[in-house]
Amino acid sequence: MSGATLAERPAAPAPDDALRARILALRDGLEHGLIGCTGLVERLLIGLLTGGHLLIEGAPGLAKTRAVKRLSDGLDGSFARVQCTPDLMPADLTGTTVWRQDAGTFEFLAGPLFHSLILVDEVNRAPPKVQSALLEAMAEGQITVAGITHPLPDPFMVVATQNPIEHAGTFPLPEAQLDRFLLHVVVEMPDEASERRILDLVEGELNHHAEAMAVKLSVEEIRAARAAALDVYVSPALKDYLVRLVAGTRTDAAAPELRAAIEHPASPRGTLALMLAGKARAYLHGRDHVIPEDVADLAADALAHRIGLTWRAAAEGRTSRKIIQELVQRVRAL
Repeated sequence: MSGATLAERPAAPAPDDALRARILALRDGLEHGLIGCTGLVERLLIGLLTGGHLLIEGAPGLAKTRAVKRLSDGLDGSFARVQCTPDLMPADLTGTTVWRQDAGTFEFLAGPLFHSLILVDEVNRAPPKVQSALLEAMAEGQITVAGITHPLPDPFMVVATQNPIEHAGTFPLPEAQLDRFLLHVVVEMPDEASERRILDLVEGELNHHAEAMAVKLSVEEIRAARAAALDVYVSPALKDYLVRLVAGTRTDAAAPELRAAIEHPASPRGTLALMLAGKARAYLHGRDHVIPEDVADLAADALAHRIGLTWRAAAEGRTSRKIIQELVQRVRAL
């Protein structure tokens, strides 16, 4: 028997600490294979912890698809990838009902939306009918085929990608669908130091097998982590800050010149999205409460795709993200 007394032995970590350690191990595994993508990794985990959907935008070759595939390697749930094209049909996502002549009955064959994590690549290439089918899945957690509603798995998360360069053969996402994405993440070009490390990483993977994820979260762990993140405290003062920030897109109280550039302001869903994302970020940073920095860091990703600019503001080259970033600088937490 060990000579150490019970009092001298380190206490076992609390279940919540052990679970957070698993989440952080997943984060480390993602960052190891995604050089210079710390912000993207954090947003993917925020989506996972909130059950929200993500829209990732960036030029080709910035590891958008790789990021989602690597996330799937760290989860024990099912994964499917859909490559959008202009001739895609709703049944290619939802599935279809077929007649089984031997049994004399109709049978539903589930499509790729019946997986826990869905990568919808180049979502803006999908025609409107497909986007409508995707909207029901994202909004309601269900799909309807031939008049019959089928529930989707829990957890269920959609990560869609699009690139801002090509516009031929694309269908801009309708505002209702954009509003269903918790975050709209813009991936920028890497700096020279990061790109040099990317060369070493890819060369190593070409010469050897890519390093496997060190952790694989179970469905039960994902649900428990979501409950823990949801339990993060948001003070009344911070809730007031959230409301004032989003209200700045609707009224002239905070910044009249910024409000004048906004044609369509953010709805209360934007406020809810920012609060939930802030809770998840606080959880990832080891805090049991949300702070103003959580809100400021996520505001552009949570709100920019939920506002529409006037034609004059667009003609002047202003963007929704810059407007929200300026608004964050104007509206201060009390």
